[in-house]
Amino acid sequence: MTCPEKEKMMAGELYRAFEPCLVAERKKANDQFSGLNIPGKSSAQKREEILRELFGHCGENVWIESPFYCDYGSQILVGDNVFMNYNCTILDAALVTIGDNVLFGPNVHLYSATHPTDAAVRASGLEHAKPVIIEENTWIGGSSVVCPGVTIGARSVIGAGSVVTKNIPPDVVAAGNPCRVIRHLS
Repeated sequence: MTCPEKEKMMAGELYRAFEPCLVAERKKANDQFSGLNIPGKSSAQKREEILRELFGHCGENVWIESPFYCDYGSQILVGDNVFMNYNCTILDAALVTIGDNVLFGPNVHLYSATHPTDAAVRASGLEHAKPVIIEENTWIGGSSVVCPGVTIGARSVIGAGSVVTKNIPPDVVAAGNPCRVIRHLS
């Protein structure tokens, strides 16, 4: 069965997030990641199975501390050697790509979902999404938020508590609200 609202969502167009087909997909993801969020109940092998079922792609040596939350899971592509600390949230209405050797501090949130700035359109229940890309060898400090449509360049470091509203180039340290480049790495 096709889901026209999902097709719109994936194309970056305005869509209705509370259409039954999308609600069902979010419920399925919630059922899957809930197995990660029960302390002491999931062996390393079971956690890996859950991540491989949940994510669109799950590389080798991926560890996510509980709790973890996402919208769909299927639109999250995770590379090898990725560590996400406690309380990571990924809103994956659009594709969220996480490269190899990426580290997340606790409370890191990646948001691909966004809402229209026009109040009348927003009140109608429509929303849209923009992809988020975290390139390889990146470290995102605790309590950072990465906004829709942002790419964080390879080997960069994002300081704790940052709100990343624009693309960050490779090989920099960036921090703040809004996040800005502080220095280049050599």
